[in-house]
Amino acid sequence: MKYKLKLLDYPILFILLCFLVISTAVIYSATSGTSFQGLHMNNAITFSVLFVVMILLSLLDYRVIVNHFSVILYIIGVLLMILVVFKGISINGSKRWINLGMAFQPSEIMKIFVILLLAKMMKRREGQKLRLLQDLIPMFIIVLVPFLFVLEQPDLGTSIVFICIFLGMLWIGNVRLLHALSGLVLLVVLIGTLTAMYLTNSPLFSKIIKPHQLKRIQTFINPTADPDSNWHVLNSIKAIASGSLDGEGFKHGNLVQGGFIPYDYADSIFVVIGEEFGFIGASVLLLLYFVLIYRLIRIAIDCPDIEGTYVIIGIISMFTLQIFENIAMHIGLMPLTGIALPFVSYGGDSLLTNMISMSLVLSVKMHRI
Repeated sequence: MKYKLKLLDYPILFILLCFLVISTAVIYSATSGTSFQGLHMNNAITFSVLFVVMILLSLLDYRVIVNHFSVILYIIGVLLMILVVFKGISINGSKRWINLGMAFQPSEIMKIFVILLLAKMMKRREGQKLRLLQDLIPMFIIVLVPFLFVLEQPDLGTSIVFICIFLGMLWIGNVRLLHALSGLVLLVVLIGTLTAMYLTNSPLFSKIIKPHQLKRIQTFINPTADPDSNWHVLNSIKAIASGSLDGEGFKHGNLVQGGFIPYDYADSIFVVIGEEFGFIGASVLLLLYFVLIYRLIRIAIDCPDIEGTYVIIGIISMFTLQIFENIAMHIGLMPLTGIALPFVSYGGDSLLTNMISMSLVLSVKMHRI
């Protein structure tokens, strides 16, 4: 065990500890003097406990998990998502949680289960070209099931993450050019069809795209068209812009401290960083993410077992999409969706998923010999 602990990736551990400090400090700033005051301590305790759990889980051989438990875990995940349909808890119009003694969001941990099962299936080809009927279609179905469940909750942000994981793993999994081009054409046709439905006021469009999802897309296209309903995005852009180079100072963000940014301790936490620490603070955060992704890529490249590479690529795809989408939606580059900023936003379910992801990465590093 001592020998394995020496193989831990200490740069990754250092980066995660940096996220612990940043997350706790920013959540404290966002919740100080509000009804959510004290969440920073919950965050620090949860992060610390999961940090230890992550190290312990990394001692398990990821190859055993991928080869022997991925199917079981996926089935458990699907059953939990079915349970959400019948026994789910609705919060703010979304039915995403179930009561397991505390509110739990199965769609978060389902990301990991999908990555593990896709890695198992792709490993069978040993790097050869993926086949359409035997490989691509079954893998697509594996991703489609949780995608549809999550889309119905509704949770557009998380559902997009599943698609990004699938595409990222296909890219490294040696998909045929013809199949890739066919998928791209299908996507263009789908978007074109939805656009045509919208322009012709087709009743089918409202059954596919929910009203609140359409409203967010319209907000993204023209945030100033309806300031009253788009104030979240407009205030986020204004707050980040007011941060300028070095920010307005810790706990001195006018819009954040004034309560003009909803969920500033959770999904909108980047706005707090942008307003109070400015371009410099945001750049430091992005640099940490860059180094983290770089370390993950290095471990994937050095991994002698192809399933380990697939697992890490899936995790990289998940993190990259979430980081980009969370930041982009607060600066007007993406529609507003409910998605957490990895390791920084307050939220036990997302943090649990992220830490389990990192335990798999560390396991790949430790068991590559």
